[in-house]
Amino acid sequence: MSNKRALVVEDDGNIAELLRLYLGKDGFDVMICADGAKAEGIFDLFQPNVVLLDVMLPGKDGWEICRAIRQKSSVPIIMLTAKGEPADKIGGLEMGADDYVTKPFNVKELIARIHAVMRRSEGETVEEKKLVFDKLEINMDSYELIVNGVKVDTPPKEMELLYHLASSPNRVFTRNQLLDEVWGFDYFGDSRTVDVHVKRLREKLEGVSDKWSLKTVWGVGYKFEAEQA
Repeated sequence: MSNKRALVVEDDGNIAELLRLYLGKDGFDVMICADGAKAEGIFDLFQPNVVLLDVMLPGKDGWEICRAIRQKSSVPIIMLTAKGEPADKIGGLEMGADDYVTKPFNVKELIARIHAVMRRSEGETVEEKKLVFDKLEINMDSYELIVNGVKVDTPPKEMELLYHLASSPNRVFTRNQLLDEVWGFDYFGDSRTVDVHVKRLREKLEGVSDKWSLKTVWGVGYKFEAEQA
């Protein structure tokens, strides 16, 4: 058995199988439970390192399961739900959940959040996936873009593209490199996809600082140009 075990308590079979696929590729042993009434017993037997817990379940709802698990374990719990109201999120966190993700969600973002809560839980001294420049913070643990101190709503793929470029300041990437390295097997379009995402990022970032910029290298591709420290 792997030392990474994820319990997915989710009654939507499509979502459960999608999570099984992606978590399996990430090295997790995955146990699926579709019945809230059985979830606590499976938790006791499986002893997972992280729990992904839907709120609306047959048998028992996610709040009850979260409360029961938290009474005996500090294992990271991420709530998965269609409810996105602040009161729902606050309620879940107050019951002991570590994070709260609303459906529909980006699976790569969810996996990044899983790693983040597991690191916090285990006290690992792992380098954060966060880049900081003048008036700019790109945080891939929380998938947050902070511009001039303000969080800017940014789709996951734009975040991944910006992080990839900014991780190698002043390096030029061709469109095909970016498609391979950022989109990977999820990609089914053409190279104009990169152009569209860069355009949207520029709308969020243009003119923020004179110490860095998202540059087009004509005939080649793109780079994140930044002053050398």
